[in-house]
Amino acid sequence: MAIRYPNGRKYTPPNNTSVGQTTKKKKMDPTYSNRGKSLEDKIDETNQYYLSANIAVIHKKPVPVQIVKVEYPSRSAAVIREAYFRTPSTTDYNGVYKGHYIDFDAKETKNKTSFPLKNVHLHQVIHMRAAVEQGGICFLLVQFTTLERFFILPFDVLNRAWIGMDNGERKSIPFEVFEKEAIEVKEGYVPQLDYLKAITALLPI
Repeated sequence: MAIRYPNGRKYTPPNNTSVGQTTKKKKMDPTYSNRGKSLEDKIDETNQYYLSANIAVIHKKPVPVQIVKVEYPSRSAAVIREAYFRTPSTTDYNGVYKGHYIDFDAKETKNKTSFPLKNVHLHQVIHMRAAVEQGGICFLLVQFTTLERFFILPFDVLNRAWIGMDNGERKSIPFEVFEKEAIEVKEGYVPQLDYLKAITALLPI
């Protein structure tokens, strides 16, 4: 199925991995099934825990898709052949925690020494800036997959790095910055990734 952005450009999955290549990777690497959406799965399970425990209401944002081409190979089946994202996505998750609006995006990188800013999109930064101006709590939840470490990167740190990149400075955030200015989230059992406990320092007093 072809999915396109609002400007008509075709959507290409990350890493441009074909179906054949994906199947081969899964067979060769037994941990492959835990990659890609593994961070998203942990966040979703954590959010479900928050909801059931009456701690917070945070959900993954749906992405509006407009279907433009459907085929009917049989009377009982329909196959979507082409669709468009109606609008560019903003961030992955939002909700309410202790009376505060929470808005964040989940990112992963295999890089051990830095977080490439190319993993973040301009419209996401613009969205988070607007939310912060209205009193929202915005951040990135970043997983360094090779190191198996998770960090809450406050928006002000991201914004500073983004402005620096626009001024010709480096196009990534060093891992040392994460260790000094971000908040590390430790994996647990229930919930798996207690990121709300980690953002307590970001809440207004």
